[in-house]
Amino acid sequence: MIRQARNEDAQTAAQLALLLWPNNTLMAFMEEMTLHTTTENTAIFLAYQGLEAVGFAQCQLRTDYVEGTSSSPIGYLEGLFVKEDYRGHGLAKQLVATCEQWAKMKGCLEFASDCELHNLDSLAVHQKLGFTEVNRIICFTKSLI
Repeated sequence: MIRQARNEDAQTAAQLALLLWPNNTLMAFMEEMTLHTTTENTAIFLAYQGLEAVGFAQCQLRTDYVEGTSSSPIGYLEGLFVKEDYRGHGLAKQLVATCEQWAKMKGCLEFASDCELHNLDSLAVHQKLGFTEVNRIICFTKSLI
């Protein structure tokens, strides 16, 4: 079962997000997920097996330029995670399809995502989910101090 997270689901969503992005804190994610569950242009969807939350997808509308797109707003997949024991059963596909439907209902004509160049697992999942790679970039920075 997949359903949109509500404010009271912020901790559940935060715990799943921490499994995907472990270099953060549960408290920071709880604040972020609370914001995402109460803001009109963002959504969190949770996948359940019985009573256990086993995956999530975070999506939002982007109105800035999104690489490879030609319309605005764009539905954007910000995060996708399924617990390891539940992978390979189509939950990621269902989560992304739910995000895509949400974006369509918000007036989007396109849906996009990204991953880091070295994240070959994420690249493979994106390709399996029907995404088409449109560009590769390397970002640079330098201190002005």
